[in-house]
Amino acid sequence: MSVLSRRAAATAVAGLVAAVATPFANAATAQMPVAVSAPVSDLHYDVTVDSAAAAARRITVVTTVTVAGPGQLVLALPAWAPGAYEMTWFSRWVSGFGATAADGHPLVWDKVDYETWRIETGGSKSVRVTFTYEADTLDNAMSWTRPNFVLFNGSNLFLYPAGRGLNFPATVAVHTSPSWLVATGMASGSDPGSYSAPTYHDLVDMPFFVGRFDFDSVQVADRWVRYASYPAGSVAGARRATVLKTLGQVIPPEAAVFGEVPWPNYTVMQINDSSYGGGASGLEHQDSHVDVVGATLLDEPFITGLYAHEIFHSWNVKRMRPAEMVPYRYDVSQPTPWLWVSEGITDYYADLAEVRGGVVPDSGFYRLTSDKIDQVADAPPVALTDASLSTWVHPTDGTGYLYYPKGSLAGFMLDVIVRDASDNHQSLDDIMRGVYTTTYKKGRGFTASDWWGAVTHAAGGKSFVEFNRRYVDGREPFPWDSILPLAGLRSVTDTIREPRLGVAGGVDSAGNVRVARVEPGSAAADGGILAGDILVSIAAITVTGLDFGVPFRARFSRPSGAESPTIPVVVRRGGHTITLRVPLRYTVRLARRLDADPQASPKAARIRHGILHGVTG
Repeated sequence: MSVLSRRAAATAVAGLVAAVATPFANAATAQMPVAVSAPVSDLHYDVTVDSAAAAARRITVVTTVTVAGPGQLVLALPAWAPGAYEMTWFSRWVSGFGATAADGHPLVWDKVDYETWRIETGGSKSVRVTFTYEADTLDNAMSWTRPNFVLFNGSNLFLYPAGRGLNFPATVAVHTSPSWLVATGMASGSDPGSYSAPTYHDLVDMPFFVGRFDFDSVQVADRWVRYASYPAGSVAGARRATVLKTLGQVIPPEAAVFGEVPWPNYTVMQINDSSYGGGASGLEHQDSHVDVVGATLLDEPFITGLYAHEIFHSWNVKRMRPAEMVPYRYDVSQPTPWLWVSEGITDYYADLAEVRGGVVPDSGFYRLTSDKIDQVADAPPVALTDASLSTWVHPTDGTGYLYYPKGSLAGFMLDVIVRDASDNHQSLDDIMRGVYTTTYKKGRGFTASDWWGAVTHAAGGKSFVEFNRRYVDGREPFPWDSILPLAGLRSVTDTIREPRLGVAGGVDSAGNVRVARVEPGSAAADGGILAGDILVSIAAITVTGLDFGVPFRARFSRPSGAESPTIPVVVRRGGHTITLRVPLRYTVRLARRLDADPQASPKAARIRHGILHGVTG
């Protein structure tokens, strides 16, 4: 997921780290006999998401199906949602399951496994299945309600016939309150409030916003890009104009990589909620994506990168995809060693889209790349293939999502090496476009042979066996001392003296920044800050999220010269508001940054220019 993946985008702050969310348990699939449904046709889904349903946090789903042959009707829900690489078991939120024949009499049913129901049709050719879904989980891949709003994903709600293939058309009717809006990438049907999909894969890849939210559009690359945001008014005025402008900036350079725009229109669907604290996440779909953003982070620069990441997925992942994931299966996990390409290189192109589209200057791209170098250097060594595979089990050793930054850097290295080997006549853009054309366009997923063959071809026959062995399937540090000069870049080390409190914590369910740990001997410890305290303000800087460190460091960027000055820190403790006097202390750290090398060779300068502007030659 474009984690952030459920992608979490944590804002770095001085002395404060984000709380770690506990994922669903990755339960193993029970070893059950495989059940195959009777053949079916005419699948239709009625989804009731009006104000009464939203207030009750329940979605009612009615599935009507024609039984087209002999046998039992066996229907299943997906166990996971593509892009969110974890087994979720959506049937956990199902209640009130029942089945009736065409004349209304109840049919006998039982469970086959976690996600599958078997129905005795009694000879009825038309079967109606009803259940309610508990929509109380704020997550891109889930369903969530507020009194005036509903997000639902088809993977949560839409049953499919087990063992019968998924290339069947289906229709959806959304029953909602008269004044509520509906936003989705699904094509409108012939009746008001109805939608259609040519296959089940399309059906469950098009989430819905239903309710009261802001909804408008902008034309980009001869397509309409729609922007839906909830709650209404949370992204308005100049803030909304900025979002629409940046969408218009990042999409054209992404389309240029592949030479086409693969969707008739695209929908950005964004929830802004204070309970999401200091994070942001996105989940990609073929012609839309869903973002969940902490309400205090709407103006943070990384939000544009989140949009760019998820939109690039409409080419890389939703269309160009590893062979292990073609076609999608919804009953078992589909691990692949290629998430470093699907997610990591997508992250590289999100950065490129920002600089090529003019959202950030060249220095902004250097900073984004330098931050990733530091992030990987501070993490345990892990092979990109291993990190890609193990994300399904959520390892706790700090490597769970490392294929994002490390995969991005691997893509950057390949771009530099290919441009150097071809005298800047070929690039990673050519590789991506070539693999997209020869695999997705041919109806299949890409393999190691496809990928490395395209890389070698672009580099004029250069072998990448050692590159793969050392840096992709191996754990060796990336050779920046030899790579950066090829791109006309250099690494500069700065000594930075900055204030530090010495606390670690996170955002609680009420949106408060709560201290989880105080470092012994730190300024916070000497000033009386305790674990469990809620930070209200620091030197009159209101703490509204994990980004308070930025204005704190900016205000006290230079020592005052006074002996051990103190600053007021207001905390809430045990229902009382307390003002503490905390010493203002500075620490020294070394910060590495990338910069253009003024001594770069003409060739390296051309390569640098080519990367930043998407050109070759």
